[in-house]
Amino acid sequence: MKNIPFDPNHYKIAQRQGWDNVATGWRRWWETFERAGQAVSDHLVSMAEITTGQRVLDIATGIGEPAMTAAHRVGPAGEVIALDFADAMVAIARERAVAHGRENITFVLSDAEQLDLPQQSFDAALSRWGLMFLPNLVPTLRGIRQCLKEGGRLAAAVWSTPEKAAVASLAFRVVSQHVPVPPSSPDTPGPFRLAEPLALTQSLEQAGFSNVRSECITIVWEFATAEDYTRFQREIAPPITAMIAHLSAEQQSQIWQEITEAARRYATTDGRVEIPGESICVAGIA
Repeated sequence: MKNIPFDPNHYKIAQRQGWDNVATGWRRWWETFERAGQAVSDHLVSMAEITTGQRVLDIATGIGEPAMTAAHRVGPAGEVIALDFADAMVAIARERAVAHGRENITFVLSDAEQLDLPQQSFDAALSRWGLMFLPNLVPTLRGIRQCLKEGGRLAAAVWSTPEKAAVASLAFRVVSQHVPVPPSSPDTPGPFRLAEPLALTQSLEQAGFSNVRSECITIVWEFATAEDYTRFQREIAPPITAMIAHLSAEQQSQIWQEITEAARRYATTDGRVEIPGESICVAGIA
């Protein structure tokens, strides 16, 4: 199968539409997701050494993490600016901030690759499971570094390899058995683009960050049933639904059933499903 030329502009349009389309699903599932995801937010805030009164930038915040966690850490004297380019996701992030009384967060509809922020104006920057979707990663990281004060820290998390991040890869593995996936270059954005241990570390170094370090953290997502995991994927994962959109309703139903059966392999004795996901967390100094 031949490589399909990558068009970053078309990709961004599709990504924005995809995330907007699943925003309702994220509103429904965010509590389930964050019961596990909170550990990664906490870890990033710790790696960035965020303290009271600081000004923090969150890139690709989605429905508001790790911005919410950082806002709690910096307190009323601090400030968090959180960016995302999907309008419906930002709307949910704002709802969550209001519900939690986080008045020190400003959510901005913005493309991370086109930052329009004062240079050297942030003490720290964060990004959780977002950098792997950026077409122009290193230039974007340079832009983030320029927004940081001298000595400011960036801390980011990306998915590890599919074998170690089953919560993110399980559905992809099932779908790929039915839908041919054209080969892509290592620079093509996607969930596992930065899954190799040194990929993000080297990107930060190329962007001018120093003292770059990498740590892995494994957490477990819990679902009441295997069917719940499948509903979760159907409602929050635009790449999955896009991959099978051209298939008949019967074929799609079969694939979703196979995803459920694959998730059942992670069932506990009481029927709950516990699916692990390893993240690579990287931090560097501006």
